[in-house]
Parts: sequence; C-alpha cells; structure tokens
Amino acid sequence: MLPAISTIPLRQMASGDVLSLQVYKFIGANPGKKVYIQSNLHGAEIAGNAVIHQLIDFLLTVNDSDLAGEVWLVPVCNPMGTNERSHVFSSGRYCVYEAKDWNRIFWDYEKEADDLIAFAKSQLHLDIEVVRDNYLSKIKDKFGELLEKINSPSSVPYTERFRYQLQSLSLDADYLIDLHSASNQGINYLYYFRNRESSAKYFLLEHGFLLDKYDGDAFDEAFIKPWLALEDCFQQLGREIKFDVEAWTLELGTGMQMIPDSVAKGVHGVKNYLIQKGVLLNLTADESISQEMCFRIRTNVIKYYARSGGMIQSRVELGSEVKTGERLYQILSFNKEGKLPVVIDVCCEQDGLVYDVSSNQAVNEGEFVMGIIQ
Repeated sequence: MLPAISTIPLRQMASGDVLSLQVYKFIGANPGKKVYIQSNLHGAEIAGNAVIHQLIDFLLTVNDSDLAGEVWLVPVCNPMGTNERSHVFSSGRYCVYEAKDWNRIFWDYEKEADDLIAFAKSQLHLDIEVVRDNYLSKIKDKFGELLEKINSPSSVPYTERFRYQLQSLSLDADYLIDLHSASNQGINYLYYFRNRESSAKYFLLEHGFLLDKYDGDAFDEAFIKPWLALEDCFQQLGREIKFDVEAWTLELGTGMQMIPDSVAKGVHGVKNYLIQKGVLLNLTADESISQEMCFRIRTNVIKYYARSGGMIQSRVELGSEVKTGERLYQILSFNKEGKLPVVIDVCCEQDGLVYDVSSNQAVNEGEFVMGIIQ
C-alpha cells in the first residue's frame, strides 16, 4: 500500500527559505478509525523519527484491505526545534523567540467551552457515536475561528500558527500518538490518561505514568481533555460513557540519540496497538501483553536538583529501583575559599524508580540531576 504524501508549508524564514511538514497518509480499503502519529516536537527528541520511518516501511508491505481507517504519520513535526543548535548540542525544547516550551502552546477547547453541561443534557439519550460526531463538530467550529485571527493584518505569533497546523491535522483523530524522548537520559515509558489502562498495555512497555494533573496546553492533553471533560459531564448527569478516543505520549529513551532498543520497542508497541485496536486487520497481535505493566502517578515525582555546584559521581543507574535513605549520587564540590574539595552524599527521600537523569554531570547549584517516581 502506497501512502498519499502531502507537503505543507510551515514557515518562511528571513532568508526566503521555507520550512515545511510532510504527512504520510495510509488510507485503508475499509472504514475505521483515524490514527495520528507525530515525532520530534521537541528538537532533541529524535528517536520517534526512526519509529515513523520503520512504520512507513512496514505499512508499505500491508494491503489496503488489511487497514481499517487511516494512519497519518508526521515525522520531524517541528523543524524549527529540530534545527536548533548550540555548538554540537541540540536543544529545541523552547521557541527561544517567544520563550515558550514547544509542547505547552496548544489550543484546548475545554478551556473555552462554557456550555458543556447544557450540551451533555441535550445529548443525554443519544447513541455515543452520534454524541461524538456532534461534539466534534462543535470543537471544529470553535477551532476554525482561530484562522480568522491568523489571516488578519495583525496576525499572531509563530507558535500560534504552528499549533494551528499540527492541530488541524489531528483534531478529528480517534487515536493520537506523540513520540518523544527524554531531554536528558530516560527510560522507555508512556504517559496515559484516566480509564485508558487497558489500552496502555497494548504498547508493551514496562512503565506507564498516569497524567493525573495537567493544564491542557501539551499536545496530547489538548487533544483528549475536551473528551474527558464531556465524560465528566455525563457522569454528573447519571450516564457512564467513555469515548473511544485515546491520546498517548511515548517517551523513548535518551535525547539526541536513536537508541536501537528504544526505537524497536516503539515500533513494536505502536504496531501491536494498531492491531489490538482493530486498525490493522488479519495480523497477529502480540499475546504476551504484560499484566505486570507498572502504572505510576505522574504527580508522585521528586526531581532532585544540585544542592551545590560541582561534578556528579557515583550516581545510581538509570532505571534503578531505589529505597528511602539510599545514596543516589555524590557531588564533588570545589571551592575558591582556600579549602580542600568536599564530597557531598545525596540520599533518596522516597522509594521509587529512577526514570530520568541529567546528561551533563557537571552541575551548577540548583540544576537538575535526576527524577524519581514512586
């Protein structure tokens, strides 16, 4: 099966050069769900590009009769961030011109919808698919209003143009997958939202972190938050309803690297998810779905920052399970006071998993060293 390939102009630079997006659309012969997959929203987080490349290669071998619905793939979805450099280091986490995190800029319908309860009442006895269609129409209508301001003489900052392009591609998706990596060094895990644990296991990863608190400005949050809010409204009205709408952020290893193991787990997990969700047909799902997948709560994170400037040594390994009181790392601290250097032990405040550690082991006071989640 060959994809429909579309190139979307994104930004004209002062030099006259134009940055663009490229979308690969695999459209099946059977009706079904729309899956939207993107990678590299943060510039240093490149592993997802390899995942998408391998997914494209795989889908080229699939017959259109074995695909129900559509799979849209957008690699290198943020060329501004991807191209950012400081010497040999890639950052691209922020739009430096506007001082904004590229993944905290997105439009959240729920923040503007002041009539959700009234809408839910009007839909209370309708079939869930009819409710979904009606609600999606409301979201699209409100989203369409953004274009008027974008095209006005005063226009808008670039981040608002950028978010409009990405969200216009994904707004009507059923399943959204945003491929990330750690900005530092990280394990493989996914972020998920409430009541989606059963589907989370389809990705075959060992760890899942529940996003129990969020503001809706991240890409996955802005996509699913309106649907979760409507589910809450129905619950208040006495109807239990769960839309077949899902959003996932896969964190695949370390920034600035495409670690083969992380890429392989991403590809295997996404393929299995598509099979389990009925998007890929006549293919065998991985039946080794781990019932041992460890679910943790995102707010149960302690981030450790350097108590003193110096060099990090004797740090516990990434992926370690640690206990309260255990030494996590040492800071080799120098001074300009005529004294000998000192070694400072830093011990664990709570049991948990070391899921993220700094790439740079030279730290100024107050800089990030590691993250631990219970």
